[in-house]
Amino acid sequence: MNAADQARSLELAQAIASAAVLFRGHFPDARANLTPWRDDPATRAWAETESVDLSFHFPGWNPRNQCRSMLVQLRLDAAPALERPRLLGVLIRGLTYESERWRLATVGDWQPTGSHLPQPAVIERLQQVCRDLFALFDDRDNQAHDQADDQAA
Repeated sequence: MNAADQARSLELAQAIASAAVLFRGHFPDARANLTPWRDDPATRAWAETESVDLSFHFPGWNPRNQCRSMLVQLRLDAAPALERPRLLGVLIRGLTYESERWRLATVGDWQPTGSHLPQPAVIERLQQVCRDLFALFDDRDNQAHDQADDQAA
């Protein structure tokens, strides 16, 4: 589901914005899009409320990335309307106008699969983005626990 449509709480909106900034920190040429999906009945029929989807577009086809755009799908443990959803996994797809070129999922060995894989340095950056995204969502949980502890003291 579009990240812009999922930002139903201030905390989740901040996490989405932080995720976009984090990705752009690793890929500064990319332009963020918080609404990668069309808003029509056919697309809405496939909407997954447990997924927050962002896309990032490069100025042109990038030979190191082997794609023109990347779709980043954050899988959450509950509907994003909840205050603090937990990040369960990340799926990043490298796309061109014709098709998906590769995908990297945080399942198994976190290695990309597909017909045209990015260069090893890009794979390392993508894996680091995934680690940073998990840390971002974990930090939000730790901050909430720290605040609760401070209030209890």
